[in-house]
Amino acid sequence: MADVVVVGSGPNGLAAAVILARAGLAVRVYEAEATAGGGSRTAELTLPGFRHDVCAGGHPMALASPFFRAFDLPAHGVELLAPQVSYAHPLDGGRAGLAWRDLDRTVEGLGRDGAAWRGLFEPMARHWQAIVDVAMSDLRRPPADLLTAARFGLRVFEQGTPLWNLRFREAAAPALLTGVATHAITPPRAIPAAGAGMLLGTLAHVGGWVLPRGGSQAIPDALSAELERLGGRVHTEHRIDSLDELRSARAVLLDLAPAELLRIGGHRLPDRYAERLRRFRYGGAACKVDFALSGPVPWAAAGCELAGTLHLVGTRAEAVAAECAVASGRHADRPYVLAIQPGVVDSTRAPAGNHTLYTYAHVPNGSPRDISNAIVAQIERFAPGFTDLILAKHVYTAAELPEHNANYVGGDISAGAMTLRQFLFRPMPRWNPYATPIPGVYLCSSTPPGPGVHGMNGMHAARHILRGEFGIRTDPLELLAAQSVRDR
Repeated sequence: MADVVVVGSGPNGLAAAVILARAGLAVRVYEAEATAGGGSRTAELTLPGFRHDVCAGGHPMALASPFFRAFDLPAHGVELLAPQVSYAHPLDGGRAGLAWRDLDRTVEGLGRDGAAWRGLFEPMARHWQAIVDVAMSDLRRPPADLLTAARFGLRVFEQGTPLWNLRFREAAAPALLTGVATHAITPPRAIPAAGAGMLLGTLAHVGGWVLPRGGSQAIPDALSAELERLGGRVHTEHRIDSLDELRSARAVLLDLAPAELLRIGGHRLPDRYAERLRRFRYGGAACKVDFALSGPVPWAAAGCELAGTLHLVGTRAEAVAAECAVASGRHADRPYVLAIQPGVVDSTRAPAGNHTLYTYAHVPNGSPRDISNAIVAQIERFAPGFTDLILAKHVYTAAELPEHNANYVGGDISAGAMTLRQFLFRPMPRWNPYATPIPGVYLCSSTPPGPGVHGMNGMHAARHILRGEFGIRTDPLELLAAQSVRDR
């Protein structure tokens, strides 16, 4: 009999499972799909030998997340590869903003805005651990480094309000920063988007945005292997349709979106809590398109061929227009496209001489529209001749994404709109957002600190389970560190 059952094997569910198993508990994980990983799976979606990441492709948090730093992915066989250019932002006319891992090199390439970029990011890069500790906390405790937190907050306020253009004079630097902020799938001049932009932008200059060799699947595979080494087990192709199936467990952790909690446990929830879950908002969505290519993408701007991630939308004003269209329920004529080219550092993703290209574009929630032609047009805009390289493509519309991951309601890969309210209070205002009113049942998806492959939602939830259900007060990071020492 399991002490703890985890439903869902995304990075948060597996992170929690490993922590709970290291505390000596018997843990079982149930996953509806054929492979573990949730949003971090890898599959041959186009042609044999072409390995594509199904959702998460780049990993800005893999080196920085407190959970992953303690777990030590490289020690568990995950090779993290860092492109020289963390991300690039092409503009028309063969120009581009380039965020090199080397901050000095980035500053040199931004012309008159180089000094402004340094002023924005150098203090953050110098104190990046304090920034991560603030951003990846449960948002319920004061930060340990108040000065750095204040500096970070002031920069977020600047870039999330009408002040955001004050420090820039040219086009590349503001576009470069806006491309990162737009990861939040919300109009980029907003506090949550600015927070994402400042955090991810800082990490670009600290270790870089890494890609796991062989694909994102390497991360959940490492977590699953460690869980099984500790005596736990992951059961795939096992869908849970009711919490009543799990009554024998002392605690249940749901790596599920609020809609899924309502589906399997709504009959046991108090009416008021259930109604708040129904009011939880899902945000803009993604149309995901993967390409098998006969060669590397022929970017017009020098340096883009070295970037792991690219943001394809044009100027800051174009990014705002595209995201405002999506927020209002319309498809942008020229959508924001995020592209990842793993072949820059990882030759294992495709047969020799070939490449894969990962892309998605932002679309309205629930959109059934295949916008792959618009994505191709945006790539062709900045890489003339791209179309001639396409061997095959694979499309997931926003409406189709929930069929492969039920947490992506309407194709929302953030598992909840990144409004200011839902940034602070996910899934609703509660001092302990991980606990539900059902005794022994907890959440670790759509909870603080928010979306991304970092495992921190799971770590925070595991802390509450250990203390509330088993009287174990050891900090999860201490459990991870102690085990790592014994492993050595």
